[in-house]
Amino acid sequence: MQQLDMNSQEFKDELVKTEKFTDKVCESKGWVYGANEDVNEGVIMGLARHKLLFGKRFCPCFMVEPDPAKEGKFKSTDDRICPCKPAIEKEIPETGICHCQIFCTPEYREEQLQEIAAKEKAKEELAKVSKEEA
Repeated sequence: MQQLDMNSQEFKDELVKTEKFTDKVCESKGWVYGANEDVNEGVIMGLARHKLLFGKRFCPCFMVEPDPAKEGKFKSTDDRICPCKPAIEKEIPETGICHCQIFCTPEYREEQLQEIAAKEKAKEELAKVSKEEA
């Protein structure tokens, strides 16, 4: 497997292009980014990496391998090139979020944010009770 210097200017430039690409995907599809910023960052980095290594923004959640039918070309599971057909046709319409968890409906993101807030509040309450019992 070819190595890629993620600190190189080439990678940094592709990362900026990929961020613009994912912004456009959200805008054109009426989607938003998932609530987990770490996931979003990791997926965007993976897409940029795949663009440089393989020439396409293959989904970073699936294996990419040489295409036996096309010498020097690559393919991924279900040919998942972002935004992938399964996300567009099935995952987001049915569950509200794509497999990679970068793209989702605004409603799904709102639910995610509410869950995160509820978990944080529960942690705070537990810490308060624990402190009072000590």
